[in-house]
Amino acid sequence: MKRKTHLRIRKIHRYLGLITGIQFVMWTIGGIYFSFSDMDEIHGDHQRKQHATTFSPGMELVSPTEVLQYFSAGSTITSVKLIDILGEPHYQISYHPDTTLHETGHAHATTLTQLAIAATGELRPALNEQEAIELARHSFIDSTAVASVEYITKENINGHHEYRGSALPAWAITMEHPTKTTVYVAAEQGVVTKFRNNKWRVFDFLWMLHTMDYQGRDNFGNLLLRVFSIAGIVTILSGFALYFVSSGSRRQNTARPQDRRRPVIS
Repeated sequence: MKRKTHLRIRKIHRYLGLITGIQFVMWTIGGIYFSFSDMDEIHGDHQRKQHATTFSPGMELVSPTEVLQYFSAGSTITSVKLIDILGEPHYQISYHPDTTLHETGHAHATTLTQLAIAATGELRPALNEQEAIELARHSFIDSTAVASVEYITKENINGHHEYRGSALPAWAITMEHPTKTTVYVAAEQGVVTKFRNNKWRVFDFLWMLHTMDYQGRDNFGNLLLRVFSIAGIVTILSGFALYFVSSGSRRQNTARPQDRRRPVIS
Protein backbone atom coordinates (compact mmCIF):
# COMPACT_ATOMS: atom_id res chain seq x y z
CA MET A 1 0.00 0.00 0.00
CA LYS A 2 2.83 2.34 0.93
CA ARG A 3 4.65 1.55 -2.28
CA LYS A 4 1.50 2.36 -4.27
CA THR A 5 1.24 5.71 -2.43
CA HIS A 6 4.89 6.40 -3.17
CA LEU A 7 4.46 5.66 -6.87
CA ARG A 8 1.25 7.71 -7.08
CA ILE A 9 2.90 10.77 -5.53
CA ARG A 10 5.96 10.35 -7.75
CA LYS A 11 3.75 10.21 -10.85
CA ILE A 12 1.79 13.32 -9.82
CA HIS A 13 5.00 15.20 -9.09
CA ARG A 14 6.57 14.16 -12.39
CA TYR A 15 3.69 15.31 -14.58
CA LEU A 16 3.07 18.51 -12.65
CA GLY A 17 6.76 19.31 -12.92
CA LEU A 18 6.64 18.72 -16.66
CA ILE A 19 3.62 21.00 -17.07
CA THR A 20 4.74 23.82 -14.78
CA GLY A 21 8.51 23.53 -15.19
CA ILE A 22 8.76 25.66 -18.34
CA GLN A 23 6.62 28.38 -16.78
CA PHE A 24 8.79 28.29 -13.63
CA VAL A 25 11.82 28.89 -15.84
CA MET A 26 10.06 31.84 -17.53
CA TRP A 27 9.15 33.33 -14.16
CA THR A 28 12.74 32.97 -13.00
CA ILE A 29 14.25 34.49 -16.16
CA GLY A 30 11.81 37.38 -15.96
CA GLY A 31 12.54 37.95 -12.29
CA ILE A 32 16.30 38.03 -12.96
CA TYR A 33 15.87 40.54 -15.80
CA PHE A 34 13.58 42.74 -13.71
CA SER A 35 15.89 42.77 -10.70
CA PHE A 36 19.02 43.59 -12.75
CA SER A 37 17.38 46.25 -14.93
CA ASP A 38 17.44 49.99 -14.46
CA MET A 39 13.80 51.07 -14.69
CA ASP A 40 14.79 54.57 -15.79
CA GLU A 41 16.49 53.07 -18.85
CA ILE A 42 13.52 50.80 -19.54
CA HIS A 43 11.12 53.75 -19.36
CA GLY A 44 13.45 55.80 -21.56
CA ASP A 45 13.95 58.51 -18.94
CA HIS A 46 17.66 58.65 -19.77
CA GLN A 47 16.73 59.50 -23.36
CA ARG A 48 14.27 62.22 -22.46
CA LYS A 49 15.72 65.71 -22.63
CA GLN A 50 15.01 67.53 -19.39
CA HIS A 51 13.36 70.87 -20.09
CA ALA A 52 12.58 73.31 -17.34
CA THR A 53 9.39 74.91 -18.65
CA THR A 54 9.20 78.47 -17.41
CA PHE A 55 6.78 81.27 -18.20
CA SER A 56 7.45 84.95 -17.73
CA PRO A 57 5.09 86.79 -15.36
CA GLY A 58 4.95 89.57 -17.93
CA MET A 59 3.51 87.42 -20.71
CA GLU A 60 0.36 88.73 -22.27
CA LEU A 61 -2.12 85.87 -21.95
CA VAL A 62 -5.88 85.92 -22.17
CA SER A 63 -7.85 84.67 -19.18
CA PRO A 64 -8.85 80.99 -19.32
CA THR A 65 -12.45 82.09 -18.83
CA GLU A 66 -12.38 83.60 -22.32
CA VAL A 67 -11.48 80.18 -23.68
CA LEU A 68 -14.11 78.35 -21.65
CA GLN A 69 -16.89 80.32 -23.33
CA TYR A 70 -16.41 78.12 -26.40
CA PHE A 71 -17.59 75.05 -24.47
CA SER A 72 -21.26 74.12 -24.21
CA ALA A 73 -23.14 74.67 -20.98
CA GLY A 74 -23.48 70.92 -20.45
CA SER A 75 -19.75 70.31 -20.50
CA THR A 76 -17.76 69.77 -17.31
CA ILE A 77 -14.26 71.26 -17.13
CA THR A 78 -11.91 68.99 -15.15
CA SER A 79 -8.61 70.83 -15.52
CA VAL A 80 -6.93 73.80 -17.19
CA LYS A 81 -3.14 73.73 -17.60
CA LEU A 82 -0.66 76.13 -19.10
CA ILE A 83 1.80 74.13 -21.22
CA ASP A 84 4.55 74.89 -23.68
CA ILE A 85 4.29 73.58 -27.24
CA LEU A 86 7.41 74.32 -29.26
CA GLY A 87 8.07 77.56 -27.41
CA GLU A 88 4.49 78.86 -27.49
CA PRO A 89 2.22 78.85 -24.41
CA HIS A 90 -1.02 76.93 -24.74
CA TYR A 91 -3.96 76.14 -22.53
CA GLN A 92 -4.60 72.41 -22.24
CA ILE A 93 -8.24 71.99 -21.23
CA SER A 94 -9.60 68.62 -20.12
CA TYR A 95 -13.36 68.32 -20.08
CA HIS A 96 -16.33 65.99 -20.16
CA PRO A 97 -18.78 66.73 -22.97
CA ASP A 98 -22.50 66.57 -22.43
CA THR A 99 -23.18 63.45 -20.32
CA THR A 100 -25.23 60.85 -22.14
CA LEU A 101 -27.16 57.86 -20.82
CA HIS A 102 -26.42 54.44 -22.24
CA GLU A 103 -28.88 51.57 -22.49
CA THR A 104 -27.86 50.47 -18.99
CA GLY A 105 -29.21 53.72 -17.60
CA HIS A 106 -25.82 54.78 -16.19
CA ALA A 107 -24.23 58.08 -17.06
CA HIS A 108 -20.98 57.84 -18.98
CA ALA A 109 -18.62 60.78 -19.49
CA THR A 110 -15.65 60.64 -21.82
CA THR A 111 -12.68 62.84 -21.01
CA LEU A 112 -11.56 64.94 -23.97
CA THR A 113 -8.80 67.52 -24.36
CA GLN A 114 -8.81 70.80 -26.22
CA LEU A 115 -5.82 73.02 -26.92
CA ALA A 116 -6.04 76.79 -27.11
CA ILE A 117 -3.41 79.42 -27.90
CA ALA A 118 -2.88 81.17 -24.58
CA ALA A 119 -1.93 84.52 -26.14
CA THR A 120 -5.18 84.87 -28.10
CA GLY A 121 -7.61 82.36 -26.57
CA GLU A 122 -8.17 80.85 -29.99
CA LEU A 123 -8.92 77.14 -30.07
CA ARG A 124 -6.50 75.14 -32.17
CA PRO A 125 -6.61 71.64 -33.68
CA ALA A 126 -4.59 68.66 -32.48
CA LEU A 127 -0.92 68.45 -33.40
CA ASN A 128 -0.27 67.60 -37.01
CA GLU A 129 2.49 65.26 -38.17
CA GLN A 130 5.17 67.92 -38.58
CA GLU A 131 4.47 69.46 -35.17
CA ALA A 132 4.59 66.01 -33.53
CA ILE A 133 7.94 65.26 -35.20
CA GLU A 134 9.41 68.56 -34.02
CA LEU A 135 8.15 67.95 -30.47
CA ALA A 136 9.55 64.40 -30.44
CA ARG A 137 12.97 65.49 -31.71
CA HIS A 138 12.97 68.36 -29.23
CA SER A 139 12.31 65.86 -26.41
CA PHE A 140 14.86 63.25 -27.53
CA ILE A 141 18.32 63.69 -25.98
CA ASP A 142 20.27 62.70 -29.12
CA SER A 143 20.22 64.49 -32.44
CA THR A 144 19.04 61.88 -34.92
CA ALA A 145 16.88 61.45 -37.97
CA VAL A 146 13.34 60.12 -37.95
CA ALA A 147 12.96 56.60 -39.30
CA SER A 148 9.15 56.37 -39.46
CA VAL A 149 5.95 58.06 -38.35
CA GLU A 150 2.64 56.37 -37.51
CA TYR A 151 -0.71 57.79 -36.43
CA ILE A 152 -2.39 55.63 -33.79
CA THR A 153 -6.07 55.74 -32.94
CA LYS A 154 -6.40 52.37 -31.19
CA GLU A 155 -4.28 50.63 -28.56
CA ASN A 156 -4.72 47.05 -29.72
CA ILE A 157 -3.52 46.99 -33.29
CA ASN A 158 -3.39 43.37 -34.44
CA GLY A 159 -4.10 42.27 -30.87
CA HIS A 160 -1.39 44.24 -29.08
CA HIS A 161 0.52 47.48 -29.14
CA GLU A 162 3.39 48.75 -27.01
CA TYR A 163 1.59 52.06 -26.49
CA ARG A 164 -1.27 51.41 -24.09
CA GLY A 165 -2.96 53.11 -21.20
CA SER A 166 -2.21 56.59 -22.56
CA ALA A 167 -4.00 59.32 -24.48
CA LEU A 168 -5.21 58.67 -28.02
CA PRO A 169 -4.91 59.59 -30.81
CA ALA A 170 -1.14 59.74 -30.79
CA TRP A 171 1.78 60.10 -33.14
CA ALA A 172 4.46 57.39 -32.96
CA ILE A 173 7.79 58.80 -34.12
CA THR A 174 10.52 56.15 -34.37
CA MET A 175 14.08 57.44 -34.34
CA GLU A 176 17.03 56.19 -36.36
CA HIS A 177 18.84 55.18 -33.21
CA PRO A 178 20.53 51.94 -32.04
CA THR A 179 17.88 51.61 -29.32
CA LYS A 180 15.03 51.81 -31.89
CA THR A 181 13.32 54.32 -29.63
CA THR A 182 9.79 55.41 -30.47
CA VAL A 183 8.55 58.69 -29.02
CA TYR A 184 4.79 58.89 -28.57
CA VAL A 185 3.11 62.28 -28.76
CA ALA A 186 -0.52 62.70 -27.70
CA ALA A 187 -2.01 64.68 -30.57
CA GLU A 188 -4.88 66.34 -28.70
CA GLN A 189 -2.91 66.94 -25.47
CA GLY A 190 0.13 68.38 -27.21
CA VAL A 191 2.65 66.54 -25.01
CA VAL A 192 5.10 63.65 -25.20
CA THR A 193 3.65 60.75 -23.23
CA LYS A 194 5.88 57.67 -23.69
CA PHE A 195 9.33 56.53 -24.75
CA ARG A 196 9.61 52.94 -25.96
CA ASN A 197 13.01 51.36 -26.70
CA ASN A 198 14.44 47.85 -27.17
CA LYS A 199 15.06 47.39 -23.44
CA TRP A 200 11.43 48.17 -22.75
CA ARG A 201 10.33 45.69 -25.43
CA VAL A 202 12.37 42.90 -23.82
CA PHE A 203 10.89 43.89 -20.47
CA ASP A 204 7.38 43.86 -21.92
CA PHE A 205 7.87 40.41 -23.48
CA LEU A 206 9.16 38.92 -20.22
CA TRP A 207 6.41 40.70 -18.31
CA MET A 208 3.88 39.04 -20.61
CA LEU A 209 5.38 35.62 -19.78
CA HIS A 210 5.40 36.57 -16.10
CA THR A 211 1.73 37.58 -15.94
CA MET A 212 0.63 35.02 -18.57
CA ASP A 213 -1.61 37.72 -20.01
CA TYR A 214 -0.77 37.39 -23.69
CA GLN A 215 -3.11 40.17 -24.82
CA GLY A 216 -3.19 43.09 -22.41
CA ARG A 217 -0.01 42.12 -20.50
CA ASP A 218 -1.14 43.62 -17.19
CA ASN A 219 -4.03 41.43 -15.99
CA PHE A 220 -2.78 39.61 -12.88
CA GLY A 221 -6.20 38.07 -12.29
CA ASN A 222 -6.43 35.99 -15.47
CA LEU A 223 -7.51 32.36 -15.23
CA LEU A 224 -4.32 30.92 -16.74
CA LEU A 225 -2.10 32.56 -14.13
CA ARG A 226 -4.36 31.32 -11.33
CA VAL A 227 -4.30 27.75 -12.63
CA PHE A 228 -0.50 27.69 -12.95
CA SER A 229 -0.05 29.30 -9.54
CA ILE A 230 -2.16 26.58 -7.91
CA ALA A 231 -0.41 23.90 -9.96
CA GLY A 232 2.93 25.28 -8.80
CA ILE A 233 1.94 25.02 -5.14
CA VAL A 234 0.71 21.45 -5.67
CA THR A 235 4.00 20.58 -7.41
CA ILE A 236 6.01 21.88 -4.46
CA LEU A 237 3.82 20.09 -1.91
CA SER A 238 4.01 16.85 -3.86
CA GLY A 239 7.80 17.19 -3.82
CA PHE A 240 7.77 17.52 -0.04
CA ALA A 241 5.46 14.52 0.24
CA LEU A 242 7.68 12.51 -2.08
CA TYR A 243 10.73 13.34 0.00
CA PHE A 244 8.91 12.31 3.17
CA VAL A 245 7.68 8.94 1.91
CA SER A 246 10.96 8.06 0.22
CA SER A 247 13.45 9.29 2.85
CA GLY A 248 16.10 6.82 3.95
CA SER A 249 15.16 7.01 7.60
CA ARG A 250 11.56 6.19 6.84
CA ARG A 251 12.56 3.22 4.67
CA GLN A 252 14.82 2.01 7.45
CA ASN A 253 12.05 2.32 10.04
CA THR A 254 9.55 0.46 7.90
CA ALA A 255 11.90 -2.32 6.77
CA ARG A 256 11.29 -5.85 8.08
CA PRO A 257 13.47 -6.94 11.06
CA GLN A 258 15.15 -9.71 9.06
CA ASP A 259 16.10 -7.14 6.40
CA ARG A 260 17.95 -5.07 9.01
CA ARG A 261 20.13 -7.93 10.27
CA ARG A 262 23.81 -7.45 9.60
CA PRO A 263 25.39 -10.15 7.40
CA VAL A 264 27.60 -12.65 9.19
CA ILE A 265 31.17 -12.59 7.92
CA SER A 266 32.80 -16.01 8.10
